[in-house]
Amino acid sequence: MVMNIDIITKYFPDLTSTQIDKLSQLYKLYKTWNDKINVISRKDIDNIYLHHVLHSISLLRFYSFYPEIKFLDIGTGGGFPGIPLAIMLEDCDFTLIDGKAKKIKVVSEIADQLGLKNVRALHKRAEEFKEKFDFITIRAVASLDKLKLWSMPLLKNNSKNPMPPGLFSYKGGNIKEELKLLERNDYYESNHIHDQIAEDYFNEKYIIYLQK
Repeated sequence: MVMNIDIITKYFPDLTSTQIDKLSQLYKLYKTWNDKINVISRKDIDNIYLHHVLHSISLLRFYSFYPEIKFLDIGTGGGFPGIPLAIMLEDCDFTLIDGKAKKIKVVSEIADQLGLKNVRALHKRAEEFKEKFDFITIRAVASLDKLKLWSMPLLKNNSKNPMPPGLFSYKGGNIKEELKLLERNDYYESNHIHDQIAEDYFNEKYIIYLQK
């Protein structure tokens, strides 16, 4: 059974009709593309709204963002969290990068099919990038010290947003050991997603904000 968009509106009841329409299209779009190019585990495609979409936008249960904020999604894979966040934050700009060209092709096509004018998808690695961003999102599997190394050079020194520029790292499991990899003077916030979204899937899911 496919879990539908109801799991999203349960936690985000104030979505606009445009947001609902675009989010509702995600299952069909990803199912179609996934049959050609494996961007989501095929056994997981029916859980896309819980495991990928709700997970991606769970950030917005903890933080809010001003219009025109620039996000960089490193190692975006199939477009998570970048695509769902771009749907939710229509007035912000999203750059989604990945080292695998076939995944970026899917992301670009899906963004076009959804009419997301605030998304650009680029076949690039973080170390090749020179632009500066307000915030970086990463759902890729790597330790926090490595994520810090990749992301900090790409962050602005200041942002119009109330909180300083920084990295949002989506993490699972026991994060205590990873947090020990950070330096003593690093400022971070650890957000347990289950505190805001009471679904079993998020029992051991966190979003770590690491300030520049």
